[in-house]
Amino acid sequence: MGIDQPQLEAALGAIVEPELGLQLSGTGMLREVKARRRRARIELALPVAAWPGSDELADEVHRVAMAVPGVEEIEFDLTVMHDDERAALRVALRRNMFGVAETDELEDAPDDGHGHEGHGHSHAAAAATPVFLAPDSATRVIGVSSGKGGVGKSTVTVNLAVALAKSGFRVGLLDADVYGFSVPKMLGTDHDPIILGDVVIPTSAHGVKCLSMGYFVPDDQPVIWRGPMLHKAIQQFLTDAFWGQPDFLLVDMPPGTGDVALTLAEVMPRAEIIVVTTPQPAAQRVAQRSAFAARRLKLSVRGVVENMSWFTGDDGTRYELFGAGGGDTLAADLGIPLLGRVPLVAAVRQGADEGRPIVAVDPQSETAQAFIAIAERLASLGPARVYRKELSLR
Repeated sequence: MGIDQPQLEAALGAIVEPELGLQLSGTGMLREVKARRRRARIELALPVAAWPGSDELADEVHRVAMAVPGVEEIEFDLTVMHDDERAALRVALRRNMFGVAETDELEDAPDDGHGHEGHGHSHAAAAATPVFLAPDSATRVIGVSSGKGGVGKSTVTVNLAVALAKSGFRVGLLDADVYGFSVPKMLGTDHDPIILGDVVIPTSAHGVKCLSMGYFVPDDQPVIWRGPMLHKAIQQFLTDAFWGQPDFLLVDMPPGTGDVALTLAEVMPRAEIIVVTTPQPAAQRVAQRSAFAARRLKLSVRGVVENMSWFTGDDGTRYELFGAGGGDTLAADLGIPLLGRVPLVAAVRQGADEGRPIVAVDPQSETAQAFIAIAERLASLGPARVYRKELSLR
């Protein structure tokens, strides 16, 4: 029995490319599929030579092809897209990002041969809101705030993102702490984002897509910006990045109640806020201010996470090094649930330094289970209701 070529093409086209989250049939990466007797010839074109996960993708293409009836031998070539193919992919990604109809024209710009096309695109797309930020989108934007530094907010954000991904959700993570970025190192990403002209492909690790200023400036260089530049950077991270259609987009917010909170309210008015505190009363009071600021900006504050709640000694005794009750008090004062408490353990700090989130590397540990429980509670809350006076019925 020979190979059914339409069946082979359909099987290969249905493979989901992990970096883009799209089927190969919609990316132009499946350049050639031919069947002759019992041999399949397949040519896969990568957007750029250093495409992340190319070996794993090639293995998956080989596995799927061999599962098609009649295929006994595969001739496989892995190459790089031509300029026109890459430009077509960029246009397809922007259409996916903004919901632009295929009949609408998107201006193309020449490619320099390294995946860096020009920045031309339609005025409609440039002014539009990405699909995942539209009012009717199912994406939940979760801002993780603390009001002050040193309470483990970024650690909570990273592990919560990994926990949601392990539960089967599509998750993005935006590191909005532009001045104190730390998420790339904590998440353990091993490659930079891919730039395709005016489209940025977020990097990914542990099932989480991620963007951060840390990918674009040297690790030892400070970012010295005024508010308008910070606003523009965050806006571009949202509108120029191919996030796909995430179920959750977590935003690691910087300490304080200033520019980023204002930007979040303007660009993502449906954002929900969770507040991270320690049991210490001083931390709880500062965290309360960030919650009040979010409410002043009409953002919904959904829950509290108490971090560093206790340390368990070798004798099994719990030691409350930072006091007790801060999370409960904050939740009660705000009238929102305490989503959970996270113990203080050295493995969390070590995992952050080494890019090995504890939820990913030791999911059965007490701390990982705490993060997983918090993720489950957050998901079970459902999206916040957004009330606007323009929608009131008379």
